[in-house]
Amino acid sequence: MNKELFGVFGGRDALERVRGPDAFDEVVAGDAVAVGLTDPGLDVSGRSDCYDGPEGVCAVFGEAFAPDGTSEVAEWLATRYAEEGLDAVADLNGSYVAVVDDGDRARVVTDAMRSWEVFYVDVGGLRLFGTDVGALRSQVDRPVLSREALLEYLHVGTVFGERTLFADIHRVPFDGYLGPDAVGELDRFVYRPESGRAERRTLDDHAAALAHRMQRALARRSGLPGPRGLLLSGGKDSRVFLSQLDIDRCYTIGDAGSREVRAASKVAAQYGADHTILEPDERYLRGDGSKVRYGQSIKESLHIHHAGYDDHFDVTTMYHGVLFDTLLKGYFLERAGVEAFGSKLPSARLASDPDPVESLLDTLGYFPEESPTVADAVAETFDGVAFDDGDSLHLDDPGDFLRGRLRAELDRGRDRAESVHNAMDLLVVRNQPVLPFRTHLADNYLESFVAADAELLDWHLTTPPEHRRDATFWRALERIDTSIFHHRPPSQPHASRRLNEIERFLRRKLPFCESFEAAWPDRERLYADCGLAEELFPGQAAMHRLPARLQLRANDARWWLE
Repeated sequence: MNKELFGVFGGRDALERVRGPDAFDEVVAGDAVAVGLTDPGLDVSGRSDCYDGPEGVCAVFGEAFAPDGTSEVAEWLATRYAEEGLDAVADLNGSYVAVVDDGDRARVVTDAMRSWEVFYVDVGGLRLFGTDVGALRSQVDRPVLSREALLEYLHVGTVFGERTLFADIHRVPFDGYLGPDAVGELDRFVYRPESGRAERRTLDDHAAALAHRMQRALARRSGLPGPRGLLLSGGKDSRVFLSQLDIDRCYTIGDAGSREVRAASKVAAQYGADHTILEPDERYLRGDGSKVRYGQSIKESLHIHHAGYDDHFDVTTMYHGVLFDTLLKGYFLERAGVEAFGSKLPSARLASDPDPVESLLDTLGYFPEESPTVADAVAETFDGVAFDDGDSLHLDDPGDFLRGRLRAELDRGRDRAESVHNAMDLLVVRNQPVLPFRTHLADNYLESFVAADAELLDWHLTTPPEHRRDATFWRALERIDTSIFHHRPPSQPHASRRLNEIERFLRRKLPFCESFEAAWPDRERLYADCGLAEELFPGQAAMHRLPARLQLRANDARWWLE
């Protein structure tokens, strides 16, 4: 990858046993840990930073802000860590990995929501760690695949928990840390709705708090070098960047004549930014090494919509709205609704007795009808592969297998969430399927992960789930900029969410009414039009009968084997 943190528990000599120092832009080493960083952003304020001084050594990778506003984030953390230990990271804001060694305690720490993955493996008496799973895979002589992890990957597109596709390579836990001989979790990401006071707050109160925090989060990230780009849709999330930041160029993937793209063009023009339309073609779906590697063997690459269009992005900095849906709008929360004409008309109210496993299984990319045929379809692709448990990918009931895995993940987060609704959101945040989208951007540009801002995470954790919804987010954006919806999102022509849902319902049911367009291109049609099934799996008829998304997952997993 273009940017990387790689280290070893041990001194500089231990690092040089596995990787030469010339492989990195900067290396810092203490008595118990040595780490190398590769990142062009090392000289940019708020980005990766290193320190070696009397308090110890520290390397911060990614995007990080100290509470006192200093640009010397690594020195600030080293000083605080020497005094407070791991409690020091509670005040560090951003999307980062931090490595600290005060001469006594060496630790690798992720940010509170693990927006950067850290992988580790024990090889030859050394514990190696890094942000690129491929760099660790190359240190393992004969990688063995985790059968359960591959089954999760194929059937739902995400490997849950701390596993990877490789049985010997693991991930630092969610909200967690890694030591020379142990791993552990911290208590930064814990739901704590202030029951008495919060329940008396109105939707407007929560919207006002969100607006204020969002403005501060964007201001913290406003000084990145230009030209500055934005991945812009016709919806709500990304337009707030245009309102608050100096954006030079916007990019939208979609058919030029679609409502989504026309809306995005109008919004870009409203704020004086150039707009480039990227027509969907095979680049949108093609899964080769330049794209698949950003899934890190734990997430399907499908969500990296823009990877094939890199040569069109003439910018230094790139902004995006990833995780706004999950953290600020409660996309995965189960809501009540009214059944009518075989469909459910959604309500703003939360379901009183949700079934989190069934609800999440329905939204996380599971194909109940086709899933039982997956094992036979992929048999040729994975013939002869060494697994850690058995040699067959057959499951008597894939749905039951996934339900068991989801229940286990739900239970693991119970001590962080006091309600079933917050437990649902936590499960998704712990296993967020769209993070490869961000990983690709961060590796190729100066990328800013606004949703990971500590103030926005605090809003998510303290706001009751019934107020984490679209209406709250909508009002927050209108507080930030009263003209932000001068051009309305094409799928939300009305200010009222209820009216939007009613119109959506009627358009689906009434003859001669055109349904709202999907925000993304039709994957099945595009996959067929580009002939990707025969190209990726020539002569494998059983594979061709699977949905395009399942075929692409199998292609992803195969790339990691090769």
